[in-house]
Amino acid sequence: MIHYALKCEAGHQFESWFQSASAFDVLAKAGHLSCAICGSSQVSKAIMAPRVATKAKAAPPEPEQASVPALHNPPTEVEQALSDLRRKVEENSDYVGENFTKEARAMHLGDAPERAIYGEARLDQAKELIEDGVPLVPLPFRPKQKLT
Repeated sequence: MIHYALKCEAGHQFESWFQSASAFDVLAKAGHLSCAICGSSQVSKAIMAPRVATKAKAAPPEPEQASVPALHNPPTEVEQALSDLRRKVEENSDYVGENFTKEARAMHLGDAPERAIYGEARLDQAKELIEDGVPLVPLPFRPKQKLT
C-alpha cells in the first residue's frame, strides 16, 4: 500500500491510500479519482515528504488526534452543504448505478413509474439524455460505491 497527498484543480488537498503507484496512475487515467471536498475528477499528486521507517517505534497517536476527521473540523459551510445534499439525495432517491441512463429514459418515455433516482452516466450518455429532453442534474459528488 502507498499513501499519497493529493490535490484537485481547485487547490483542495486531501490524502488517500492506493494498492501501488501504478494503481494510482490507472485510476487517475480512467477518471475514477475525485476530490474529497468538491468532487472534481482533476486530481493529481501533491508534494509530500517521504515517510522513512526508523528502528524505534513511534508512540501511538493520542485518542483526541486519532478521532480528527480528514476534512476540516468543524466542516466549512461548503463541506456541510455538500454533506447535507449527499444525505438528502441518498435518503430520498434510489441508487441505480450504471443503469441511470436506462432508468431515466424509461421514466421520461412513461415506460417506468417516475421516482427520484441517482446513479452514474458517462458524459456522452448525459448529453444524449439532455438532447432528448430528459431532465437531469449533475451531482457535485460521486455516489458512494454500493456493494451488491
